[in-house]
Amino acid sequence: MSGLLENLSHIAKQLGLSYAVSCYTDSPAPDTYLVFTPLTDSFDIFADNTPGIEVEEVRIALFTKTNYLGLRNQLTRALIDAGLTVTARRYIGYEADTGFHHYSIDVSSFRACP
Repeated sequence: MSGLLENLSHIAKQLGLSYAVSCYTDSPAPDTYLVFTPLTDSFDIFADNTPGIEVEEVRIALFTKTNYLGLRNQLTRALIDAGLTVTARRYIGYEADTGFHHYSIDVSSFRACP
C-alpha cells in the first residue's frame, strides 16, 4: 500500500468509517463507507535526470445513506489536518437503487524522492 493510501486508511479508522481500496465488497454494506481509488503515482521536479518529488493522487468515494454534508466536512477537515491537499470535491448523485448518496473527494500528497 502506498504512503497516501496508508494515510487515508489511518484517517478512516480515526473517523470510525469502513473503507476499501478500489472496490467495497463486504455485504451487506454499512450505511456509510469509503472507497479509495488510486489515480496517479508520478515523479516531478527533475534535476540531473533524477526526480525530486513523488506525487500521489487518490479519489475518495464517500457513500452514505445519511446526510453527506457533515461527513464531507468532517472528512475534509481530517484530510487537511493530516497535511494532505484536497484538489476537488463534488456530489456525484443519489443512487436510487441502493439508497446511497455518492460524494467524491480528490486528495494529493507530495514527498521528496528517496
